[in-house]
Amino acid sequence: MSLRNNLTDLMMRAMSGGHRALLKLSGGRLLRSIGTMPAVELHTIGRATGHHRSTMLTAPVHGEGRYVLVASKGGGDRNPMWYLNLVANPDVELTVAGATTPMRARTATAAEKAELWPKIVAAYRGYADYQRRTTRDIPVVICEPR
Repeated sequence: MSLRNNLTDLMMRAMSGGHRALLKLSGGRLLRSIGTMPAVELHTIGRATGHHRSTMLTAPVHGEGRYVLVASKGGGDRNPMWYLNLVANPDVELTVAGATTPMRARTATAAEKAELWPKIVAAYRGYADYQRRTTRDIPVVICEPR
């Protein structure tokens, strides 16, 4: 793994940990959402270790118990670890506004992504920039209650 990839991974973990800590310390009052996107804590099982993992994300599209996540990794050249974990074990949990719900995660089909992408970019234009930065097709993940 390259030094750049290691630094990117470290930065992403630090941002997620800082976000989680700020939410906890503020009793959920700070960074509960970013614009129209709710902050969500995704809980997965590590595909290699079997350990519980969690990461802070936003859900640019949400409603009726369904949350859409974007595996952008800031436009990096690799999929984020949380995405690889949920592909290996799609039974996940999402914590939103302090409530944790068992969910089933799946990668959106090409047709679903085509329908969702304009809504995703409308919620945060940065996602379009992330896609331009990378040659990989950034996965869109749909989480629905189990």
